[in-house]
Amino acid sequence: MTLINQLVSGDDFTGFYLLRELEVKQTNGATPKDYFDIVLCDASGQLSAKYWDVSSADKETFFPMGLVKIQGNAHTYREKLQIKISRMRKATEEDGVALTDFIRSAPVRPVDLVHTIKQVTASIVDQEIRTIVTYCVDKVEDRLMHYPAAKTHHHAYFAGLAYHIVRMLEIGAFICKQRPFLNADLIKAGILLHDIAKPEEMVAQLGIVSEYSLSGKLMGHISLASNWITEAAIRCDIDLDSEKVLGLQHLVLSHHNLGEWGSPVQPQTAEAVALHHIDAMDAKLQMVEDALDTTPDTEPWTPFIRGLENKPIYRMKL
Repeated sequence: MTLINQLVSGDDFTGFYLLRELEVKQTNGATPKDYFDIVLCDASGQLSAKYWDVSSADKETFFPMGLVKIQGNAHTYREKLQIKISRMRKATEEDGVALTDFIRSAPVRPVDLVHTIKQVTASIVDQEIRTIVTYCVDKVEDRLMHYPAAKTHHHAYFAGLAYHIVRMLEIGAFICKQRPFLNADLIKAGILLHDIAKPEEMVAQLGIVSEYSLSGKLMGHISLASNWITEAAIRCDIDLDSEKVLGLQHLVLSHHNLGEWGSPVQPQTAEAVALHHIDAMDAKLQMVEDALDTTPDTEPWTPFIRGLENKPIYRMKL
C-alpha cells in the first residue's frame, strides 16, 4: 500500500485510508451535482481528495472516521497535491486493517508525556501556584493521554497536546537557565496551563477533532482556562486578588499575543512575553517538521503552511 507521504503527482494507486473529514458539496455547473470533499489520512500524513458524482447510496455508506479502500490518482491542483478517487468501498473485517493503523501519534509514548507533566507540576516550588496548576491538570489528565493540540495547525494528532506541552517545558527549562531573572515557577505554570482547556474546547476521537464543543465555540480554551484558575483559587481558599492568581490568568489570557489571535490582552510581564514566544516557537517548528515529514523526499518544497503565513518550506540538500 502506498503511504500518503510517498505519493507524487501522476501516481495511480490503490490502498486503505481513513476518511478523516468528509463533506457533501455541489459542483458549480448549470446542473449542480453532489460530490464528496474529503481529507484522507494514514499514519504518514493527510491529503485533500475529491470523489465525484456521488449517489444516494454513497451518502448513506461513507462517513467521517470510516476506513475505506480506494483507487485513485494523485495530481497537482493550484500548486497542491490532491487525490481524485475513481473507486471507493468500505473496508471489511476480511481486509485485516484496524483504525489505529491509520492514526498519526506523538513520537513519545502518551504515558511518558503525562508522567513528565505530572513531575514538572510537582516540582513547582510555590505551594499556591502548584495547587492551582495541579487542580487544572487533574481536570483533563485522562484526556491528555490522547487529545491533539489543535484541529489542523500544529500537533494535530494523538497525544499531540501533551507532546506540545512537554516540548515547551524543555524550551522553558533552557530559557530559565539562560535568563535567571525569569520566575521558573511561573514559566512552568504558564506552559502547563496555556492550552490545558483544549480537551474541553474540542471534541476529538483518536487524536482527530470532529468539532468544537459548545463551550469551545462560545468561550474558547483561553477563557475556559482562566475560569479554571479562578475556580481553583476559590476551592483552595487562595486570594483571587493576589498577584499569583492574576499572574497565572495573565499568562493564559495573553499567550496568543493579539486580539485577532484570540488573546484579550497582550503580554505585560516578563514570563508572559517568554511564554508567547516559547509557544510560537514550538508550534511553528512543529508545523515545519510535520510538513517535511509528510512531503515525499523527491519534492523540494512542502505544501503551503497556513500557520506560516501560507508559505512553503524548501528542503535543503546539504
